Amino acid sequence: MTSHRERSGGRGRQAPSRRSVLATISALPVLASATPAVGASATAAAGVIIDPAAERQTIRGFGGMNHTLWINDLTPAQRDVAFGNGEGQLGFSVLRIPVYENRADWSREVATARRAIEYGATVIASPWNPPAHMVETFVHGNQANAKRLRYDMYGAYALHLDEFYRFMRDNGVNLYAISIQNEPDYAHDWTWWTPNEMIRFLRENAGSIGTRVIAPESFQYVKSFSDPLLNDSGALANMDILGAHLYGTPYQNFPYPLFKERGRGKELWMTEVYYPNSSDSADLWPQALDVGEHIHRALVDAEFQAYVWWYIRRSYGPMREDGRISKRGANMAHFSKFVRPGYVRINATSNPQANLYVSAYKGGTSKVVIVAINKGTSTVSQPFTLVNNTSSSVSSWLTDASRNLAPRGAINVSNGSFTGELPARSVTTFVTG
Repeated sequence: MTSHRERSGGRGRQAPSRRSVLATISALPVLASATPAVGASATAAAGVIIDPAAERQTIRGFGGMNHTLWINDLTPAQRDVAFGNGEGQLGFSVLRIPVYENRADWSREVATARRAIEYGATVIASPWNPPAHMVETFVHGNQANAKRLRYDMYGAYALHLDEFYRFMRDNGVNLYAISIQNEPDYAHDWTWWTPNEMIRFLRENAGSIGTRVIAPESFQYVKSFSDPLLNDSGALANMDILGAHLYGTPYQNFPYPLFKERGRGKELWMTEVYYPNSSDSADLWPQALDVGEHIHRALVDAEFQAYVWWYIRRSYGPMREDGRISKRGANMAHFSKFVRPGYVRINATSNPQANLYVSAYKGGTSKVVIVAINKGTSTVSQPFTLVNNTSSSVSSWLTDASRNLAPRGAINVSNGSFTGELPARSVTTFVTG
């Protein structure tokens, strides 16, 4: 069985053989610093102002995909690493699972999903294909055997999705949402949809599904696919979450003004990505810092409410094949362990100098979480000011070339201000209270 995609550049399909996967694991390097020696003095940066009263989006969570037909299921110990939030755990709060076309396979995803639910995680699901009897072939460009849902099967397909929701519910997994189709605009190996077809399904059939509905899950956040959904009031009424993938999407395309205008009352989720590729070890440093910047931009520039990786456990993913957290995973954990579901992103000076990225979140009435990513080659002495905050100290955790989520000493806060030292090529999370 081949996997969904595993190749540098982001759009491959062929999974490596088991032998090549094991070879990749054995070849994982000992973590070594590519960071030059830091001088005695740190670079001073412009102050970061954080205003808890200036609220942005509510965060739903961070997580990844489990797909037991394409790769083996997470082990019980790996489920705990993924969804637990203790030391040495990722603190993931979102699990994405497939909706298999064959009902006989549905039970394969139950064990991991139930464990995620026990940890308080949100579970969502996406289909790659409808059941075979609902599909017909057609010519799509140069593809002679392209697949699409038969027009007389829209009602049956909605029932299929609802039955999956009910099956999971009856097995202890209350799905938060279900998608209509994974990547309907990049479906060479699965089922194609046009925007008009998805609009028709949303208008006429999606309302019969018993949970929230995600659409369209474009592979590259292609706005020409989702714009028609937003502009059709009947379709929009039955779409609860606008889901998108970010494969190869340039940062300048992250903002979505039409969603802000038309999507009031809807949620905005990034439901699948790996970054920057699927060919390198997830422990390469400082390359893994690219993941931290990518999450920052997804939350700050795009204002997504969730950030969901592709496979949770993979040589290029947040968890290595041996079950240990990777450097990419540590970057994710700087968000997922501390920015919990229901926290709200708040205004912060997001780019106080080149190669420095800051975002902030509040939980409850007093807790503030700050994530600062320093991609530069010098330590930065960064002043922070929290407006109307009475905290007396902040705790912090650091990941750099030689450390993963290492706790650091408390920093005193005076009149809402403190200075944090951000080592070269590092990510630091500060927590007040």
